[in-house]
Amino acid sequence: MQSFRTEIENPVVEKDILELEKKIRLFHEGKVDEEKFRSLRLARGVYGQRQQGVQMIRIKLPYGKVTSQQLKRICDVSDEYSTGRLHITTRQDIQIHYVDLNRTPELWAQLEKDDVTLREACGNTVRNVTASETAGIDVDEPFDVSPYAHGLFQYFLRNPISQEMGRKFKVSFSASDADTGLSYMHDLGFIAKIENGVKGFKVMLGGGLGSQPRHADVLFEFLESDKIIPLMDGVIRVFDRYGERKSRAKARMKFLIKDIGLDGFKDLLAEEQKAVPYQTYAIDAEAYPKTNVASVEVPNVEIEDKTAFEAWKSTNIIPQKQEGFVAIGIKVLLGDWYTDKARLLADLVSGYAAGEIRLSLRQNILIPHVKEELVPFFYQELSKLGFAEAGYNRALDITACPGTDTCNLGIASSTGIAEELERVIKAEYPQYISNEDVVIKISGCMNACGQHNMAHIGFQGMSVRTKDKLVAPALQVLLGGGNDGNGNGRFADKVVKIPSKRGPQALRLILDDYDANGKGQSYADYYQEKGQMYFYDFLKPLSDVSDLTAEDFIDWGNTERYEKAIGVGECAGVVIDLIATLLFESEEKIQNAQEALEAQKWSASIYYSYTSMVNSAKALLTAEKAKVNTHAGIIKDFDEKFVASGRIELGGGFQDLALQLNKNEPTEAFANSYLKDSQRFLKAVEAYRKQELAEA
Repeated sequence: MQSFRTEIENPVVEKDILELEKKIRLFHEGKVDEEKFRSLRLARGVYGQRQQGVQMIRIKLPYGKVTSQQLKRICDVSDEYSTGRLHITTRQDIQIHYVDLNRTPELWAQLEKDDVTLREACGNTVRNVTASETAGIDVDEPFDVSPYAHGLFQYFLRNPISQEMGRKFKVSFSASDADTGLSYMHDLGFIAKIENGVKGFKVMLGGGLGSQPRHADVLFEFLESDKIIPLMDGVIRVFDRYGERKSRAKARMKFLIKDIGLDGFKDLLAEEQKAVPYQTYAIDAEAYPKTNVASVEVPNVEIEDKTAFEAWKSTNIIPQKQEGFVAIGIKVLLGDWYTDKARLLADLVSGYAAGEIRLSLRQNILIPHVKEELVPFFYQELSKLGFAEAGYNRALDITACPGTDTCNLGIASSTGIAEELERVIKAEYPQYISNEDVVIKISGCMNACGQHNMAHIGFQGMSVRTKDKLVAPALQVLLGGGNDGNGNGRFADKVVKIPSKRGPQALRLILDDYDANGKGQSYADYYQEKGQMYFYDFLKPLSDVSDLTAEDFIDWGNTERYEKAIGVGECAGVVIDLIATLLFESEEKIQNAQEALEAQKWSASIYYSYTSMVNSAKALLTAEKAKVNTHAGIIKDFDEKFVASGRIELGGGFQDLALQLNKNEPTEAFANSYLKDSQRFLKAVEAYRKQELAEA
């Protein structure tokens, strides 16, 4: 594990990886609490999986862009540390599984050689910044959002304001009003706009999926591009201070907005403006790497099956705004592909396109910048790799999370039923192979990683109990979701719960009724016209569990009888804090504040000092078994329990001390004085704790 230390050129990255190595060692030595260690490793892309003793590694790929060299590096890492399988997520990441925890630091170091990171791919952080996979080539886009997505990713990576929030925070960029970045279901969503010649974005706030989906509010109809980073800086500060931390089920941005309202959130946002280090933050789009398309002679290709070729072209070729070029979509079943094929694909796009691919929100691959005359050649080469199946972004192209294959939270199989539904469509409904109006998505549980509740036809993994108390795998059927564009979307209705093995029959009934009664309407309009109870009536017979057979107790893709087994979910980085660990972390945060001060990063230093103070206050409140649900609550309760009562003397209120943060601009002088305040506060807390233990 020592070899990577001399190979990492970036000292910040090196420190990060060495810190992970150190914490792994302390964890094995029993010096770091297991739950606290979980929080640390999640923020570094290391995620527990259903199988004991191994980890899932999430590789963070901003807006899904991957160069040929990066793809080869990921393949090398997957072969060396994992199983050679690459899984594309619905957030444009790549996941690899079955990794030994002790090898994760060296794995990370290998990825960083080609500027690929694990940092903040999981945990209570700003997650991967997603975007329309067609960004930069979209015929309808007012401008390329890629530089803005990249600039935002860089600004918040390792930013102290977004390291230990109550829950994860998700951001998307949409290239056009089609809103293919799905802004309405994100904590912050940006839709590209131009007004009076100025580039900017429509801004959506507070959307989300999960068991209680919420449609995002419009925060700004138009916000200039140089204000999006300052805006998000303020939004994160509000979420960090007022967002729920104890109850995982209520800890997302959408619940904060629901509780205080959009106007209440705007008021809190205004209070943070002094603390935000930049009022404008221009992103230099011209500095974004230019596309370099390979110059090659057109190979002579003879297509044998012209019918198949034309069918593939009709669904998998995407027009580009650049004249003479198209993009090619690759349908990836369940988002799973393998390193042998991935390396050959990397060589193909490097030699004949622009040396990059884009991963899509529907778990697919897009190859941009293909010369039109090279399309037959690409079809031939992709066919050799098994990557030339028709149906890209069509009804046949079903999205599914890993479900019970590897996820701790999985209740029922999502991959198994997805494969079966694709088989049914191919065999019985071939007209849907090219249908782009019907979107089918599947999740293994209510957390909606497969985005089932924004699909036209969605399935959610569940379980069902018979009168004899026997438990069988089940599916919740959801209908009527969809993306209407420009920040507007519909969430699907829960229609009926059925045993999993009846999923294909449910799909048949739904498609048969649509074919018979759709009358040429879009599926979304057809559902809207008919209504929820219409579908419940003809699907209800499938919900009867009085006549289940032995087959019904075996989930898709399995051979053994179903057992409901849900592990500890790590999507939120659940943490059980020990008082000593909290105080130790406060010392670390002060050290971070000092280092940031020396690096002349005033805003970062100030925020580290702030989190140290709140962390120290949380330690004493935890010892009192008081609620520590929000930063704002911690500050208020500490004043009441310790300062007002005279148990700790601060020479004033804790709120006045801590919230100097948003009453002062982030200058060098304030960063210095605030650091000294946090140091004095920690000493006061440690002295009180020491006396308390002595008297116990």
